[in-house]
Amino acid sequence: MEEEGWSPDMALGIPLFDEAHEALAEQIKTLMHSKDEDFAAGLEQLVDCLDADFRHEETLMEAIDYPALHSHREQHARVLSKLNQLNLDDLKSCRTAVGLVLPWFHAHLATADTALAIALQMSGLDLDEAAKAN
Repeated sequence: MEEEGWSPDMALGIPLFDEAHEALAEQIKTLMHSKDEDFAAGLEQLVDCLDADFRHEETLMEAIDYPALHSHREQHARVLSKLNQLNLDDLKSCRTAVGLVLPWFHAHLATADTALAIALQMSGLDLDEAAKAN
C-alpha cells in the first residue's frame, strides 16, 4: 500500500507550517518515484529542506520556551542523522529508508507538530512576524 503524500486532514491550521509540510510530503513522494540517476540529488534536496523546516520549528519552540523542545528536537535529529548516513551505493536500501520517512512524517505531524501548533496558537506569538525573521 502506497503512503499518501499530503491530505487536508494533515493541516495544523498554521499556514506557515501547513505550506512547508505539504511541500515536504510531496517532495518525499516525488523522491520515492525518482529515477535512480536523480535520487542522490533529490535526497540531498530533501535533507536540506527538512533541515530548514526543523530549524524553523525549533526556533519557534525556543521563542515560546516550549516544554517539549528537547524531545521534539531529538526526533528531528534522528531523522536527519539516518538520512545523512544512507549509502548511495545501495539505492534499494536508500529508497526503503526514504519510504519510511513519509509514515514517520504523518505520525510526527499528528502528534508532536499538533501539540506544537496548539502551544504556538496559545502563546500569542505573532507567527507572521516570526516567519519574516527566518
